[in-house]
Amino acid sequence: MASDVVSSTYRPIDALRSMLPEDLDPDATVEWAIPYQPNCKRAMEDRASYACVANRSKCQDSLIGGYFCVCKWGGNPYVHGECRKYQPPPPPPPPPAPPAVYGSIQPRKDCPMSCGNVSIPFPFGTEVGCFANEHLFLACSPPLPGTVIQVLELTSRLVVTDISIEDGILRVHEESEASDILSGSDSLYALSGKWGVVKWVVNKMTCKQAKLNVNNDICFSSHSDCVDVTNDGTLQHLGYRCKCSSGFEGNPYIKDGCTDINECLQPDKYTCNGICHNKLGSYTCTSTVILGVTIGLSSGGGIIFIAAIVVILTRRWNRVIQKRLRKRYFRKNKGILLEQLISSDKSVSDGTKIFSLEELEKATNSFDQARVVGRGGHGTVYKGILTDQRVVAIKKSTLSVISEIDEFINEVSILSQINHRNVVKLHGCCLESEVPLLVYEFISNGTLYDLLHRTSEQNGSSLSLPLSWEERLRISIEIAGALTYLHSAASVLILHRDIKSMNVLLNDSYTAKVSDFGASRLIPIDQTHLVTAVQGTFGYLDPEYYYTGQLNEKSDVYSFGVILVELLTRRKPIIQNEHGEKQNLSNYFLWAMRERPLEETVDAQIQGDGRDEGVLSMARLAEECLSLTREERPTMKDVEMRLQLLTGRRVAPRARQDEEAQHAEDDEHGGVVPVVVQHGSRQLSQEQEFVSSQRAPR
Repeated sequence: MASDVVSSTYRPIDALRSMLPEDLDPDATVEWAIPYQPNCKRAMEDRASYACVANRSKCQDSLIGGYFCVCKWGGNPYVHGECRKYQPPPPPPPPPAPPAVYGSIQPRKDCPMSCGNVSIPFPFGTEVGCFANEHLFLACSPPLPGTVIQVLELTSRLVVTDISIEDGILRVHEESEASDILSGSDSLYALSGKWGVVKWVVNKMTCKQAKLNVNNDICFSSHSDCVDVTNDGTLQHLGYRCKCSSGFEGNPYIKDGCTDINECLQPDKYTCNGICHNKLGSYTCTSTVILGVTIGLSSGGGIIFIAAIVVILTRRWNRVIQKRLRKRYFRKNKGILLEQLISSDKSVSDGTKIFSLEELEKATNSFDQARVVGRGGHGTVYKGILTDQRVVAIKKSTLSVISEIDEFINEVSILSQINHRNVVKLHGCCLESEVPLLVYEFISNGTLYDLLHRTSEQNGSSLSLPLSWEERLRISIEIAGALTYLHSAASVLILHRDIKSMNVLLNDSYTAKVSDFGASRLIPIDQTHLVTAVQGTFGYLDPEYYYTGQLNEKSDVYSFGVILVELLTRRKPIIQNEHGEKQNLSNYFLWAMRERPLEETVDAQIQGDGRDEGVLSMARLAEECLSLTREERPTMKDVEMRLQLLTGRRVAPRARQDEEAQHAEDDEHGGVVPVVVQHGSRQLSQEQEFVSSQRAPR
């Protein structure tokens, strides 16, 4: 009986089987459609019977008549909510590491030396046996779509565009992820990604540890030195790298890779007023004066006269050479361009002077080391006294490259147009030395950073210097006034681009002076912003400028908001939170304003005595300045007006307040009067100096 049982299971394909030819290919496809309407246009007119009901579904006409529905990203278009949303594809995996790493000091002889148009010096490499450590392995990948050049990858998304052995950096390009609006073949957008600089090390040890462990020391070449490397943001030690010693050049990671520099073949870089003799790692100059005297003594009395003539001519020749050298430096430092600027602008020529090198040598006693008041990464600052008895600060930079010369001309051009009592005054510059010199007013009481964050030793303990609410409000109003002038009152819009407490100097009366215009930019009146390489200081940097590269006046507003928070909390721009992690002060302040009472956030010295309302108003203003969206930030003019409203009178300078309050504070503070010691920015770093403006009311 079992063989006579007929299955009652019904399949829709059985209804069509009689309509299909018997010799139908088993891999053939059958098209079907909804036949109630002839096409999509007619079907969408009758919404009651329209079958494409899912969101993101799409109707398509069928070749056999009627229509059918599809989901763009998959799913069932005939059921509500069944069409799936777009899911971007997962990022490609990082390039696979080689099965083994090369641990020797020297690379193979047949290692690839380039990938595409990027050179690959050792200790980096793309094959086993060609790199010193596993983290120095780079992947040479096939060309990107639409290109024919291979790319050198640090990770799956970081493309290396240049490797510098001398500077210890990689220049990289971060590829952006494609989205549905950018990835189509007919898209009118092109992804550019992000550019950046990455520091690298060869080992996590310090130089001291590497020298003790000879087997791990990778500075293999003779005449090479070990350099400790730190993280610029956190100042934590990363490891060490190698560089060729002074007077040598090449690759310190290869045996005998550092070779002697023949300074005599580079007279533009290595000056020699005599006969040049190259030595290993250096060079010497034999004075023609000594040569003439030697010839005279050896040739007898008759030749002594000739030697004397030679000495006189040599001295004159040296003076001529020095004069020509100064003229060459003047042209190299774009002195002609600056002279044209001064002669064409009467307001500039009244306040700015081009000093001769002889004048500044006399003012500093030939740049005597006893006159040094500050040293930094970019040079040295000297205290000088001009012939008219003015005390000035003279900035002497280290050897610079062409881009820094352009920044110098940019700074002088900007400072020459500034005329405000709260901006450091530029007296002039000197262009007759190998690197240009700036001459500006001498500021004796250091920086706002020193006043807020430096401590004084009293009775064996470290104490912060007292700073009243009125003084903090006055300083904030003075800084805001200077920025308002730069943004709206000057002849052109000037963006400072590096506003921070270390760039606010304090004079004898503790009046605030905005300084350091090396990174500043001018914006024409017909433009709202500039697109520039990101430059500034972490902790003060506008997040929107950091991510987009677009600079406008609201970037300075954000940096000023950080200074307001420093004045309110007396904390540094980079702090350590409760978990021991580094954190921006601005992020912490915004969180604290939401989650904590105001008295737990601001400095205890400015609380009470009826100041709470003013402190709260300044805190709310700082919140607005620190908004992540530029449109929500006020202008500097609005900021200055709102700060002025917090005081019913003009705040007296600190020096006068100290005299008035000294007797009243003797009982409470043991007679201690706030004094800032003289080791401010003029004696700290070159990054904090500079700038200009004439002392005149706005």
